[in-house]
Amino acid sequence: MVSDRNAVYLTSEGKKKYESELLRLINEERPAVLEEIEEARAHGDLSENADYDAARNRQGEIESRIAEIEEILSNAIEVQAATSNEIVDLSTKVTLLDLSENTQYVYKIVGAGEARPLENLISYTSPLGAAILNKRAGEVVTVQAPTPYQVKIVKIEL
Repeated sequence: MVSDRNAVYLTSEGKKKYESELLRLINEERPAVLEEIEEARAHGDLSENADYDAARNRQGEIESRIAEIEEILSNAIEVQAATSNEIVDLSTKVTLLDLSENTQYVYKIVGAGEARPLENLISYTSPLGAAILNKRAGEVVTVQAPTPYQVKIVKIEL
């Protein structure tokens, strides 16, 4: 599945989120900050104009984010949603039992650019994601983390 080093694997949901953010930045944020810059310029001396400096900094952040998203989308490979709950794959939801804590967790496997661990979205390239990728329910795997641990795949859902 994973072969191109520059490729950014995204679920269709993740790709749509990036596209929506890009449109919002281009159509809303960029024009708003340009307006702020013009208003700040009208206040006179730019060398001591905090509003101007703040607006220019914000413009730089917006332009950087636009460039970042465009780069991600230009390298994006949209992965099709998993069609089987037989193996762990991108876009599947996985219930895991951490054998060291005897605690269950539910994660969705996503592309690296979509990972939000605090929202239980983990990348297939993370130690946990890599350990469970292409495995089946019932399997016990060792996660190669700084302190290795074992998890049992309890359930795989689409």
